[in-house]
Amino acid sequence: MPQERSSLRVLIVDDDPVIRSILTSTVMNEGYAAIEVSDGREAYRLLQSDADFGAAIFDLRMPCLSGIDLIGYMHTEKRLRRIPVMLVTAETDLRIMSHGFAAGAVAYLPKPFTREQVLKAIRMLLKNPPAAHRPAAA
Repeated sequence: MPQERSSLRVLIVDDDPVIRSILTSTVMNEGYAAIEVSDGREAYRLLQSDADFGAAIFDLRMPCLSGIDLIGYMHTEKRLRRIPVMLVTAETDLRIMSHGFAAGAVAYLPKPFTREQVLKAIRMLLKNPPAAHRPAAA
C-alpha cells in the first residue's frame, strides 16, 4: 500500500536560504513533509541517524560537503541507497553533471527553475523512482 503524501518526507539541502525556502514551500504545497538543512555536513549528520526519506534534493555546490560527495556517502550505506536524489545546480558543465549521475543522482534541476519544474521533478522522484529505488514486489 503506498504511503500517504503527508507521511513522505523530502530532505532538502541547499546553502542558499532563498532556494531552500522555494524548494521547501513547493514540496509542502504538494502535500509532502520537507526537512531542510543548510549544508552537506549537516545533511550527513542527519542521514547517519535518519534514513526515512522518500526523496532528497541536494545543491551540487555547498560548503563542507558537496551534493555529489553526499550522494557518494549515501551509496556506501544500504539503508540510504533507496532514496532517490535530485541535484539542483547553476552548473552548465556537462562533465560535472555526468559526475553527479555517476555518483547516483537520478535527476538534475537547473537553476534558475520555476515552481512547476520543481513540482514535476518531485512527482517524478516520489511516484516513479528508478528500479533500484523501488521497494521489492510482494
